[in-house]
Amino acid sequence: MKGQAIAIGVVIAVGVGMLVMMSGLVTSLNETRDTYYDRYRLAEVFAPVTRAPDRLLGRLAEIDGVSALESRVVGGALIDLAGDDLPVQAQAMSLPDLRAPRLNDVFLTDGRMIASGHSDEILLLKSFARAHGLRPGDALEATMNGARRSFRIVGLAQSPEFLYVTAPGELIADDARFGVIWMSRSALAAAYDMQGAFNEALLSLSRGANDAAVLDAVDRILAPFGGTGAYPLEDQTSNMIVSEEIGGLEAASAGVPPFFLAVAAFLLYIVINRTVQSEREEIGLMKAFGYSNLEVGAHYFKLVMAIAIGGALAGCLLGIAGGRALIQVYVAYFKFPFLVFQLDPASFVIGVSVSIAAASVGGLLVLRSVFALAPAAAMRPAAPADYSRTGTIGAALNRFLDQPSRMVLRRITRQPARMAGAMTGIACGMALSVSMITIYAGFDRTIDLTFNVIDRSDVTVSFTHAASDATIYELRRMPGVTLVEPVRQVSAVLRNGLDSYRGVITGLAPDARLGRALDVDLAEIPLQNGGIVLASALADLLDIRPGDVLTVEVRQGRQPVLQIPVTAVAESLLGAPSYMDLATLNRALREPNRVSGAYLTIDSASASEIYRALQDMPTIAGVSLKSDAQVSFQTLMDTGAGAIRYVMGAIAFVITFGIVYNSARIAYAERSRDLASLRVIGFTKGEVAFVLLGELAVVILVALPLGAVMGYYLSFGIAAGFSSELYQIPAIFDPASYGFAAMVVIGAAIASGWLVKRDIDRAELISALKTRE
Repeated sequence: MKGQAIAIGVVIAVGVGMLVMMSGLVTSLNETRDTYYDRYRLAEVFAPVTRAPDRLLGRLAEIDGVSALESRVVGGALIDLAGDDLPVQAQAMSLPDLRAPRLNDVFLTDGRMIASGHSDEILLLKSFARAHGLRPGDALEATMNGARRSFRIVGLAQSPEFLYVTAPGELIADDARFGVIWMSRSALAAAYDMQGAFNEALLSLSRGANDAAVLDAVDRILAPFGGTGAYPLEDQTSNMIVSEEIGGLEAASAGVPPFFLAVAAFLLYIVINRTVQSEREEIGLMKAFGYSNLEVGAHYFKLVMAIAIGGALAGCLLGIAGGRALIQVYVAYFKFPFLVFQLDPASFVIGVSVSIAAASVGGLLVLRSVFALAPAAAMRPAAPADYSRTGTIGAALNRFLDQPSRMVLRRITRQPARMAGAMTGIACGMALSVSMITIYAGFDRTIDLTFNVIDRSDVTVSFTHAASDATIYELRRMPGVTLVEPVRQVSAVLRNGLDSYRGVITGLAPDARLGRALDVDLAEIPLQNGGIVLASALADLLDIRPGDVLTVEVRQGRQPVLQIPVTAVAESLLGAPSYMDLATLNRALREPNRVSGAYLTIDSASASEIYRALQDMPTIAGVSLKSDAQVSFQTLMDTGAGAIRYVMGAIAFVITFGIVYNSARIAYAERSRDLASLRVIGFTKGEVAFVLLGELAVVILVALPLGAVMGYYLSFGIAAGFSSELYQIPAIFDPASYGFAAMVVIGAAIASGWLVKRDIDRAELISALKTRE
């Protein structure tokens, strides 16, 4: 039974390996993140403001619960790169002139810090610099506040504020399309007319501080100066993405391994039960010689423990290897300056303990029958099964079937419970394969729906501020621009009772064709009814439905608080957007004819000229290509957080093979003597193999549709587990996924059948002649 023991051990190893790997990743990410935040003093409260005088810092510092305070100047910029017609969006951030920042310090990786009094020196975000081959000593040109400036890179840096690097208002990270520039406070203040003022305050809180009270106090102080609403670290984009990834790993480490260990316990129960039944005479003989139930039971329990402990130890090694491999994915995905895979000792203890416990449950259920065997009864062959009630089942088919086929039919009809157990096990493997392959299709669906159906533009342009819609006419006059649609994005906090979400409301034109709100059937949702349309993920987050009234706290301009009815729920798989009619949104804000950006379709032959013209427009804050965003999103899903689906898929296939192979091996072990006897009385090797493998084929054919149905429902749970605030993965019915999963099961059956047939061909016929039956 070494093949079965290895297969069951592999299932246990996979479960323990997943636990060790994911627990280690959670520990590594948590400890590295917390250490990084603490060492470089990441703020706990961010308070953006339009323009506030430095004298307000004293009032902010006096707020009860504030332990440290730092002010800075922040502004948008466009970086001009040689050989690249498309301007690259960047964020410029100030550093104190004569001291280290009290909060949000930077980690210098190359070069040196900015020298005092040198307004042309900058630090550049390391990931952006690496993407463009920039080094300390290189020159860089950037447009800030409408003026083009020349700088010299003196160092490369990373920051705990930018573990996940994305442009403001966007969710897709792209190292090549967004950079961060750090400059001296005096130089950046001069560039943005902020001398003696700041536009963002950073606060650290003391232990036991009332976070809500601090946020309210900060908002009251900054409101007269254009404060747009202080928010905690939990709502900061980079930290939110990192925390969500860690939470997903924690959920997977708690939910996935028990499934594999339950499968292992089920397989152990079947294998040990078969072993006990085949060795009942030896058990009776040992009891007759005086061995106690405990001693006989301990023999079989040791077998269970050998498989469980061996699989658990292999799983520990597998988890260490997998964790060290996956940690490199997170180093590239999140911009940690260091990230070492740290083992969680508790995961080893839990993994081995739970493996032993699960195996023990399966073993002890069988050992009850060992204790119940009396020596005299055990040494006699078991009474033949009563098949009298199944004799007529399939009788009508007998005249159409040859003898081996009738044997297969009789086996199935006479032992329906055992066949049902095998079918259920194989159906579970089929369901797991179906659900994982469906998830692959769901990822592809997310990309297709986001970039080819909802967004049909070529270029997205964002403005430095809410500009007059006359800017749209300037864009339409550009040669090569075929279609322009205005859009306005407004920062707001959406509330429904105790549930809230800090996001953006997108105002769309009534006849929008490039950026649209679509329902679940991909039909366009009309926006000209004065209400707001929420993405399905956002509606679930706020626990709100069409017809309910949503409270909208606008965080820019006059900052009105609006009560807006929810009119529909849109299908959106990227982020959690909300939509309104552009004119309705502007009326609610009392800012008519304002836009903050535009969607464009362009003639690719004129792309270079269009990009250069956009770069020269002083109102342009950023230009992004949909094609670049799609490539970045695909990379994110393949090498970032979504990469774990390939690991899960491989594990699903291992489990499927293990279940099918064990079913075949158990069937052979139960009938090895019968099959050898058939060889003795003249059946060929092929006919004997057909008797066994035909039974397996029928079981698999029945299990496939059952597994497909189970997989359909299981895919919804797994899709929910893979979905995050960054993107949502739909569980869709994809016939190709079900066909491929069926081929996986059939392939596992063919491989298992071949391995079992080798044993049938090598069967020792003499042993069959020596049996008393």
